[in-house]
Amino acid sequence: MIQTPPRTILEVFESLPEGTLAEVINNQLVMSPAPTPKHQLLVKNIAFELEKHIKATNLGEVLFAPVDVQLNDANVFQPDIIFIRKERMNIIQDKIEGAPDLVVEVLSPGSEKHDTSSKKEAYEKSGVNEYWIVDPKTKQVTGYQLKENRYTEIPSETGTITSILLSTTIRF
Repeated sequence: MIQTPPRTILEVFESLPEGTLAEVINNQLVMSPAPTPKHQLLVKNIAFELEKHIKATNLGEVLFAPVDVQLNDANVFQPDIIFIRKERMNIIQDKIEGAPDLVVEVLSPGSEKHDTSSKKEAYEKSGVNEYWIVDPKTKQVTGYQLKENRYTEIPSETGTITSILLSTTIRF
């Protein structure tokens, strides 16, 4: 049987082997190298602190990369950390189908432009309630909260994520 070749970027993305570090950003396939150990340690520490709070309060689930989050046909991301409220667990399928409630991205060399611009815009448009960007070199945190379909910046401190959505402060 002859298979037809992929016709869209999304079809190309879906044909990649499991575990491929790739995202679809504004209908373009973007490949990236494996994260550095420093990056992964920071992701682990933040995810661990979030997980402790989420489990203690029974709010939902924390997942971390690599997991595909399909916001729409033009954007499939692999955020570093996501949180999904238990009332919305139905979006967890073979991939996350729809907007998580909270996303944390730890910057990597080459990802800063996407994380602070293209992905931020896509998260905002798709309804991600909180979006946090962490610089691993300085531990500077920039946070955004969705209000009336627009992101407003949340005051932040270095090495601290103060989540309005989760009513908690994470230190790392």
